[in-house]
Amino acid sequence: MTGFNVPPAELLAGLLENCLKAGASAADARIGVADGVSVSVRDGKLESIEREESASVALRCFFGKRQASVSGADLSPDGMKALTERCVAMARVVPEDKYCGLPDRGELAPGNVDMDLSGEPEVAADVLEREAIAAEAAALAVPGIKTVAGCGASWNRSERWVAATNGFKSWKTGTSTSLGLSAVAEKDGQMERDYDSWSVRFTKDRPPAEEIGKTAGERTIARLGARKIDTQKGAVIFDRRVSDSLLGAFLGAISGPSVARGVSFLKDKMGTQVFAKGIYLTDDPHRPLGMGSRAHDGEGLPVEEAHLIEDGRLTRWLLNTSTARQLGLAPNGFAGLGFGDPPGVSTSNIYLRPGTQSPGALAKSAGKGLLVTDMFGPSINPNTGDYSVGVAGFWFEGGEIAYPVSEVTVAGDLPSMFARLVPASDLELRSTRDAPSILIEDMNLAGS
Repeated sequence: MTGFNVPPAELLAGLLENCLKAGASAADARIGVADGVSVSVRDGKLESIEREESASVALRCFFGKRQASVSGADLSPDGMKALTERCVAMARVVPEDKYCGLPDRGELAPGNVDMDLSGEPEVAADVLEREAIAAEAAALAVPGIKTVAGCGASWNRSERWVAATNGFKSWKTGTSTSLGLSAVAEKDGQMERDYDSWSVRFTKDRPPAEEIGKTAGERTIARLGARKIDTQKGAVIFDRRVSDSLLGAFLGAISGPSVARGVSFLKDKMGTQVFAKGIYLTDDPHRPLGMGSRAHDGEGLPVEEAHLIEDGRLTRWLLNTSTARQLGLAPNGFAGLGFGDPPGVSTSNIYLRPGTQSPGALAKSAGKGLLVTDMFGPSINPNTGDYSVGVAGFWFEGGEIAYPVSEVTVAGDLPSMFARLVPASDLELRSTRDAPSILIEDMNLAGS
């Protein structure tokens, strides 16, 4: 890596040594660098181009059960010295946290935990520009599209070093490239918009730019003439573009900090049947070049493939060391990135195992209902699981799309929604949280 007079690993070692010399009982730190290029186009011409190059350092010091964190962008000797002095001074005076602290050395991930997730070599700005222009042109070529509200492409690379006084250290790098746009159409004074967007390690793993633009345009045209529906109970199919939000609600409910605070509607459900039999929700940290792949969690603990839901049964909380201590449990590899900050909790590559029926087959079995393709501002009561969200999409009858709808609120309670959830067969693994389309019957639909 260029730009460092001293290798980042040596900089981290020096930071940690200086903290211990100043009296700290323990410390951890990270250095991160990022660079990338992004372009936006409008009317077939380059509108803007931006180049990012950044570097940052974060440090956390412990004095017994006191901890403090500081961060900065000055990696010079003077900057690092000031960072250490500031962190040590803060850690001496903050209130105690009886659950804080680094993992024990024996708990750390063994062996070489460096990880290279490099995909596309650097993509030049003129290539990104051509791709974005092609996508915009394809969207505008769809009959009825009025304009493209935004179209952009980018390439990014990040590199990170971490280390702690318990002996852990690792390095990770990765790249990604993205392309997306939003198209706008109008009918009878009513404006509609829709989009398509992809972020991948390699360009070959996404559709061509022209197909992305065409998809955005066709999705937008399909939404023209949207109606309201009567308030009723009915079946809802969450399209795979939005179904992952239900996974997000579930992950929030099994987050260790939420359980420890008693603000989770699943806090008393460990080991019980939360979903129907046959449902599996899996975290796979070792997916080759996965967008969320990792060799260790955010505290240096080992990770492995894990079924959070196994045959419908809840198997574990998402724990870091602090919340594990608070709950009297062992940490289990779900710490979010710490090393310079108190870690939260996070997953890697989460996916809901697909079912056996296509979305069309599920729609046909349901008879009629609402296909949700867009969502606005979900509201969730963390204590009860009461759930509501504004949506737009399509009304279906007899398994076929009947007409577009908008201004609908879908409501229910997450515990019973999870119990009735039926996954379709259309899973795509393309992000850090993936789900197929999902059917949930007997939902409350608030319309006109």
